[in-house]
Formats: sequence, C-alpha cells, structure tokens
Amino acid sequence: MQTDRHPGRSAVRRSRTILAAGLLAGLLALSGCGAGDSASDASSGDSKKALSADERGAADAAAGKTAQDPQEAGGSSAEKKPDALPAGTHVIRTATLSVEVKSVPKAAAAARSVAESSGGLVAREETERVDDTHEMSHIVLRVPQGEYDAVLRDLAGAGKLLSRTSSAKDVTDQVVDVASRIATQRASVARVRKLMDRAEKLTDVVALEGELSSRQASLESLLAQQESLKDRTTLATITLDLSEPETVAKDGDDDPGFLDALGGGWHAFVTMLRWLAMAVGAAAPFLATAAVLLLLWRLLQGRLPGRRAPRAPERSESSSTPPAS
Repeated sequence: MQTDRHPGRSAVRRSRTILAAGLLAGLLALSGCGAGDSASDASSGDSKKALSADERGAADAAAGKTAQDPQEAGGSSAEKKPDALPAGTHVIRTATLSVEVKSVPKAAAAARSVAESSGGLVAREETERVDDTHEMSHIVLRVPQGEYDAVLRDLAGAGKLLSRTSSAKDVTDQVVDVASRIATQRASVARVRKLMDRAEKLTDVVALEGELSSRQASLESLLAQQESLKDRTTLATITLDLSEPETVAKDGDDDPGFLDALGGGWHAFVTMLRWLAMAVGAAAPFLATAAVLLLLWRLLQGRLPGRRAPRAPERSESSSTPPAS
C-alpha cells in the first residue's frame, strides 16, 4: 500500500479549489443582484408611467371624457338598447305634441299619471274653456331621458295626433368645457386663499379679498351653469297641448222645419215687443211734457171765454140792425 509522501500539497490544492468555488459563487451572486436591481428600476419606472396614466385618465373622467377600448366599447354597445347614447354623451331633448281627445280633464289626468310613473314631474299646466263648450289644456312635462320615447308613445296614443315635433341637441362639448373651467377656477380660488393666509400688509389683504370675491362669483356662476346643464340633460322636456273636437251639425238638421219656423216667429214677436217697449220708454219724457202743456192750455182756454162774454152781444146787435136811410 502506497502512502502520500506530500500531504501538505494535497491540502493546499483542496483549499485553493474551495476558494475558487467561493469566488465564482460570489461573482454569480453579484451579477444576479445587479440584474435584479435593473429589473426593479424598470418595474418602478413602468409603475410611475402607469400611475401618471391613471391620473390622466382620472382627470379626463372628471372633465367628462371617458376613453374606452374599441373591443370593450363594442361589447357594451351590444348590451345597450338600440336608442341608448354612448357613455359620456350629454343631449338635451325636447318635444311638442298636439292631441285631440274626447275629454280634456281625463286626458290631462292620464298625462300627469304617465309622467309621474316614469319618474318625472309636471312643470306647468294651464287649462281654459273656449266658447263655454270646449276645454284646452297646455301641459309641460319633465321626464327622464331613458323614458322619453315610451312617454311620447303613451301621450300620442291618448287621442288623435294633430302634430308632433321633437329635437335633440348635443351639449357634450359645453359640459366638458364648463367642468374644466370649474376645476381651473377652484384651483385659482385656492391659490388666492393661500396668498391671503401669508399676507401681512393690510393693503395686500384688501386687494386679495377683492380678487377672491371676483373669482368666487365666477365659480358660483359656472356651478349654476353646470347644474342647469345637468338638469336639462337628465330630464327631457315634453310640451303637450290637449283639445276637444268641435261638435258639427248633421246635414239633415240644416233644413228648417215647423218648430224652427215657430221658434223664429216667436223670437221675432218678442223682439218687436222689446223694441216697442224701448221706443215707449224713450218717448215717455216727451209724452209727459206734451200732456202737461195740453192741460195748461185747456185751463187757460176755460178762463178766457168768461172775460169776453159781455162784448159778444154788442157785436151781434150792430151787425143785425139795418142802416138808416
């Protein structure tokens, strides 16, 4: 059996082998850490980009702009109703109906019921009587956009449709513009308030208060405009005019009969008596005056013959004696 003559050399070789293996493992570990750091940097950069993209998307959504993937948009449109509007679209709808019905009060009550059952309301109602025989009603209804077409069909089917007009106005750009201006105005008001908190001079505070009041008034005006647009785009306006048909006489009733002639004669007789009574009434003062004058004249005539009685015989005697020869 042969023994190793140089035991120290073999130990040295083993230690060198172990040291080389350790260095190689260290190098591999360092390269792996570097690759991991670069990957983490890349992932952090991607997350920052995604975060900024999300922020931009949130800002667009606040302004009324919602971006959709074409495939998702196609899928959602397939689930929607045929007359549904795309997301983010704002439309003002108005319609005017003129319907002839048998009974205006009943038709008006039905129209109110249809509007309230759809989630709407009656904005204004005016009813008047024409010629003491017919009624007309003017009703303004506000109904949700989703029930607009159904309400129109119910109202048009209540009677004989005389006329119908409808219109739709897209105000999406106006809504987006107002929302953007409101966001800008709010940021401006916040900046002025921060300046007021840091202002030390009285003149600066007074100037900033005036500027804040002006910008706050502009902001309130924009908010009111936004609220008006929201109301008009949420509820559609329907104006309904209800009327009753006029009664038309039959052709057979146009020819006059005995009763018609009798009624006409009686009417003429009553009319003549009325005119005679009016004539007598008008002449009564003159007749009374004439009667008084006639009475006075007769009284005077009764007194005059008594004064002239002695003279009458003298005239008769002189006229009867013959002249002397």
